[in-house]
Amino acid sequence: MKDRLRQLTGVILLVFLLLLGFSKPFQEYIAIPTSITLLEGQEHQIPKAKAISAMADSSEAFSYKEQADSVSLSADSPGKDELFMQIAGLPVKKVDVNVLKNFKVVPGGQSIGVQLNTLGVLVVGHHLVMTKDSKASPGEDAGIQVGDIITKINGKKIEKMEQVAPYVEEAGRNGKALDLTVQREKSQFQTKLLPVKDEKEQEYKLGLYIRDSAAGIGTMTFYEPKTKKYGALGHVISDVDTKKPIVVENGKIVHSTVTSIEKGKNGTPGEKLARFSGNREVIGNITLNSPFGIFGTLTKDIKNGTMDQAMPIGLSHQVKEGPAKILTVVEGNEVEPYDIEIISTVPQKFPATKGMVIKVTDERLIRKTGGIVQGMSGSPIIQDGKLVGAVTHVFVNDPASGYGVHIEWMLHEAGIDIYEQQELDKVS
Repeated sequence: MKDRLRQLTGVILLVFLLLLGFSKPFQEYIAIPTSITLLEGQEHQIPKAKAISAMADSSEAFSYKEQADSVSLSADSPGKDELFMQIAGLPVKKVDVNVLKNFKVVPGGQSIGVQLNTLGVLVVGHHLVMTKDSKASPGEDAGIQVGDIITKINGKKIEKMEQVAPYVEEAGRNGKALDLTVQREKSQFQTKLLPVKDEKEQEYKLGLYIRDSAAGIGTMTFYEPKTKKYGALGHVISDVDTKKPIVVENGKIVHSTVTSIEKGKNGTPGEKLARFSGNREVIGNITLNSPFGIFGTLTKDIKNGTMDQAMPIGLSHQVKEGPAKILTVVEGNEVEPYDIEIISTVPQKFPATKGMVIKVTDERLIRKTGGIVQGMSGSPIIQDGKLVGAVTHVFVNDPASGYGVHIEWMLHEAGIDIYEQQELDKVS
């Protein structure tokens, strides 16, 4: 009898918990965030059930107004404070509110030419060397793989391909193996490689295809007007042969002019065709090639001609589904705004490259490009007067749609940490 009573009690409790979990007030309670970050001057709505009320001590960081189904927060000044959600006067949830100093950047949209110099020389392939008696593959014999980077030969730093040939010739004639320092991803190792003589060409060779630079085009995303730090592309640049991210020693960006468009269609992404500016005037350096784009410092002032004033940014949790715009070039050097729809957005607490799904809705852009094309990566995404992200990738089977990255992660990669900046401002 007691066992049956326990079982019945357990079933009743289980049903109660299930009903509670599916109830709207409980779901709204769960949906209330435990922390919110806002920029000075911004507002934010917290949905809530009617039975829940808000309470906060006098706060300089924020003020709030309570409606029947929401709490409206206004970020007043930089600082941290707490908002309590309560039922019948009893606190049931604490929301940490962090207000950051208002931060603005200038949006881009310009087409840029990109020139990257690798750290050392990049191995992009192997080849056989035809010797007098057989075929040899000295590079493979030395354990060198495609994607490896040769950074030193005989203890001397290697930066350009032309530095390699004299070492190879001398080692071949003397019959002495080269001491190579090789970087593979995040580790380094030493190996020896003995060049062999190609019978046909009468030259000593490593049996390796190598490269020391890469070039392409992309789109400027933003720059910070005081420091001139910039971010562009929104995704990593990988080597065309190895498919691996290029480890950058240095690089530069220049103006580029879009000459034509290869329209995208299902199964085939389109492409911007562009040329570097005639004088190849350097407008900035490249210090980092990361999953979030390329970054460095501008050395020349640049303008997009349509939105040249600094504007506030939107943090990932502030981006919403709905209309937005991108800035990009599809002809010549003219930056134009085009309509898009943010189909979905994920509030992110940690850096991630795919934070938004976007769709081009502007008929002008669809007619010209078919949607999102290669070279458009980095085009800034503007929503409600805020820079919220950048275009990154196109969906191969739907050229009108693609991914976007949230702007706060690009700012972080550029060395602009809006969270740290608040602390620095306090110290100064």
